[in-house]
Amino acid sequence: MDEPNTLSLNQAADYNDDSIIHLEDMEHIRLRPGMYIGKLGDGSSHDDGIYVLIKEVIDNAIDEFTSGFGRRIDMTVNFADRCVSIRDYGRGIPLGKMVEAVSKLNTGAKYDSKVFQKSVGLNGVGTKAVNALSSRFRVQAFRDGKTRTAEFADGRLTSDSGIVAYAPPDGLETTGTLVEFVPDPKLFGNYHFINEYVERRVWNYCYLNRGLAFYYNDKRFYSKNGLLDLLEHNMEGEPLYPLIHIKEGDFEAAFTHVNGQNSDYYYSFVNGQHTTEGGTHQSAFREGYARVVKEFYNKKEFAPEDVRQGLVCALCIRIQEPVFEAQTKTKLGSTHLAPNRQDGSNDSPFLKTYVLDILKRHLDNYLHIHSDTAEALLDKIQRNEKERKDIAGIKKLAKESSRKASLNNSKLRDCRIHYNSNHPRRLESTIFITEGLSASGSITKSRDVETQAVFSLRGKPLNTVSSGKAEVYKNEELNLLHNALDIDDGMENLRYNNVVIATDADVDGMHIRLLLLTFFLRFYPELVREGHVYILQTPLFRVRNKQKTTYCYSDDERLAAIAATPNPEITRFKGLGEISPDEFKGFIDSDMRLDPVLLHKDFDTQGVLRFYMGQNTSDRREFIMQNLRVEEDEVIKN
Repeated sequence: MDEPNTLSLNQAADYNDDSIIHLEDMEHIRLRPGMYIGKLGDGSSHDDGIYVLIKEVIDNAIDEFTSGFGRRIDMTVNFADRCVSIRDYGRGIPLGKMVEAVSKLNTGAKYDSKVFQKSVGLNGVGTKAVNALSSRFRVQAFRDGKTRTAEFADGRLTSDSGIVAYAPPDGLETTGTLVEFVPDPKLFGNYHFINEYVERRVWNYCYLNRGLAFYYNDKRFYSKNGLLDLLEHNMEGEPLYPLIHIKEGDFEAAFTHVNGQNSDYYYSFVNGQHTTEGGTHQSAFREGYARVVKEFYNKKEFAPEDVRQGLVCALCIRIQEPVFEAQTKTKLGSTHLAPNRQDGSNDSPFLKTYVLDILKRHLDNYLHIHSDTAEALLDKIQRNEKERKDIAGIKKLAKESSRKASLNNSKLRDCRIHYNSNHPRRLESTIFITEGLSASGSITKSRDVETQAVFSLRGKPLNTVSSGKAEVYKNEELNLLHNALDIDDGMENLRYNNVVIATDADVDGMHIRLLLLTFFLRFYPELVREGHVYILQTPLFRVRNKQKTTYCYSDDERLAAIAATPNPEITRFKGLGEISPDEFKGFIDSDMRLDPVLLHKDFDTQGVLRFYMGQNTSDRREFIMQNLRVEEDEVIKN
């Protein structure tokens, strides 16, 4: 038997002066990018790192706007060369410290709360992370008739013009900052920008900053009514009563109720930052809203979930030095409006008390004045209560059934890391929804058991376009699916960041995709709206010889691969089950191709579902016949 200390002594011998490594600021960011921007990604997901880089630069421009300097921001995204350019017309980075401001950690004006009272980027890391994670980064500041330009590559300074005189072209403002960057493909891989994701961020900046003129790729974005515009542009269905708008001090909210929504839904922001995971400000509003409404109707017995179900709310609060739960700032952790003093005391109001007091004054007063709204709201609450009680028994039985099934659930092969945890890799958590045992078997054998789960469907799921909640709870397969996701009571407990539909690229596979999307859009539209649902793209062809193998996702890729491969052997994959686990591993790793399911703000979800998945068989048949394309299949010889 080995001596008990032998291993540790050998390890100690290897631990010496050479083991101590110093990383420069930019090197550390490049080595540990997840600490600064969450995850890398290829641009398929709205929270991939390339969009965080854009956000970090825009945040600085917005901080200038909210401080009263510069009312315009210009941005271009070149989708071909993947270069992003952002120009603000604020005060401009102080020229003497410009290089340090974009390349040295713990350097920046946002540590001085007198300069930036209610900023998003209080840690002063944002632009430095953009610099470090870009293959090319250029910054130019304009101040007092002078300018300075610096260029970097992989975070290393390559040129510096020094401070020189600047004569602006006629009609252009003389101050501000211009930042250009190209995210480094060595880190982000073969990434691409999705225009809808960028536009959504631009609109949110405009909604939160009324009076800001934002020009993105020469298109003007502007919001006159702020949060009211946000709700009107994004709300599905007609509001049950006119939008209620409350604004006092650093708090603003606009909200109403709609039918057909499983829970309450929020567009929440802190200092202009979209807190997609909510936080203490959202919890304060949810609790305060239910309390004020119950007190107004003098109905203590109302359940909070009945008061809130169907509520759609845009919420914004501005606080000093906010504390977020991650560098990506998607969830607020602050409990007070201002930070603790250096002596540990804190006389700043509790966030919860602050929000409740505002709602007590404004919402209660509004409901007393607008009796029609009060009646419509009461009717909605009572209908919510009736629906909840009607399906309570079914829901209880369904939960008990799913709980028993989950103990030995052959449909779900779970992973260890989930989205609703605090694990550093939580954003990678993914569930693949597959058809049949063969496809799920290949994915199960090749998946990353830490972050990737597999849910296997048996045949085609129920068409829920005309179903009620009771039918969904009674359907074993759909009941097991939404329990696996844990979204029955809202998005707070969602277990997987990425919900990936992995079906064959044939007629049956397409039908299953539509049935699953119908289910999500009917009962959990927020899952799609928040960008969690994707379609997995798997190769249709394999072109190979003894020297190399190429997987092709389209006919064009197949033809290109054949041209580049002498004496090729060509295989057509008819289904996912035909792809071996060893091959499949390369299709669901960090380079996997995902097509996000996107909802445009003018998309008529319910109308589209009724047309394509409803009972209008004759209308649909006529549409298909008018738009049918017949293509001859090309014979592929091995």
